[in-house]
Amino acid sequence: MLRSLDSGVSGLQAQQTMLDVVSNNIANVNTTGYKSSSVEFEDTMSQLLNSASAPQGGQGGTNPASVGLGVRVAGIATNFTEGSAETTGVGTDVMINGDGFFVVSNGGQTEYTRAGAFTPDSNGNLVSPDGAIVQGWSATNGVVNTGTPISNLTLSTTDISSARATTTATVTGNLPDGDAVGQTVNSDVGVYDASGNQRDLNLTFTRTATGWDVSAVDANGTTTTGSLAFTNGVISSGQTLAVGGITVDMSQLSGFAGISSASVSGQNGNAAGTLQSYTVTSDGTIEGSFSNGAKQAIGQIALANFSNPNGLEKTGNSNFTATANSGLPQIGVAGNGSLGSLSSGELEGSNVDLSQEFTNLIVAQRAFQASARVITTSDDVLQELISLKPN
Repeated sequence: MLRSLDSGVSGLQAQQTMLDVVSNNIANVNTTGYKSSSVEFEDTMSQLLNSASAPQGGQGGTNPASVGLGVRVAGIATNFTEGSAETTGVGTDVMINGDGFFVVSNGGQTEYTRAGAFTPDSNGNLVSPDGAIVQGWSATNGVVNTGTPISNLTLSTTDISSARATTTATVTGNLPDGDAVGQTVNSDVGVYDASGNQRDLNLTFTRTATGWDVSAVDANGTTTTGSLAFTNGVISSGQTLAVGGITVDMSQLSGFAGISSASVSGQNGNAAGTLQSYTVTSDGTIEGSFSNGAKQAIGQIALANFSNPNGLEKTGNSNFTATANSGLPQIGVAGNGSLGSLSSGELEGSNVDLSQEFTNLIVAQRAFQASARVITTSDDVLQELISLKPN
């Protein structure tokens, strides 16, 4: 049998594989996080006709002569070039800018993906479209410990932001210089105890011959007094006052003429609050916004990287699994080391280049046709051999 027949068949098989890969790339041109593939070919074992010989005596050396026996697929490589950003505006849609993979648990199996279209399910788990649960670190009282093993990320609307007792209050504005002695300025503010109960703190400023006296009274009836002095409108004494465990900071008060605007501008306590919404920061921290106005971390998304990403195995659903040649996953926080940062409200599009894929499609088609022509030509040669024998 002619060797060219086997070569032609191997060419058909190899080019068919290339057609399969190219068509799959084109089909996934709009798949979030999809990474295109390319076929790598190599020639098969060659049949040696003449061995090489070294020069000797008056005879020169000869080169080896061999005939190739066709082509085969050496491998199918994945192109991990980053796809273009697609803005969605959805807070739980996340894109990796740079290297790394999201870690998901799919039916108990750990997989890795670049597709960040996540949503919470009925149990509050952050999941991918196929139901795989995103892995990361949960927060305790707003603190994330990334030194612990990763686990399922849960975003529950029953999460509570703890109450915080007021320890400081800040007074800003101006106490008018030139007011008559005995003139008063009042300011009230709601403050909180450790259980989140609100109570009032009342401040009364009274004009004196040398400046202003201040009296602070909290809801328990505790009263503290002090005196303020100003030099050319700038406070020179009496910057703080403590009452009922709260330090009142008055260092930002001024004492210029004609303006009365002194008031309590802020305090650091709050009541308990429930989770209202959340956003993802560049390091993967899921920051919750609570009904009491507080913002705190409720979890953090983990990323993984590999020494050889091309060693990952595609498992469908835009996911990959680790293999013996990918290396072990290196788990970490976005933005650290070789891991890229995250963008909320964006998804990574497919990195398929349609112009290149259609070119590859034409090349594969022509190569397939050429291999088929080799087979028909070999058949013609065989027919000629058969016809050498007379009937």
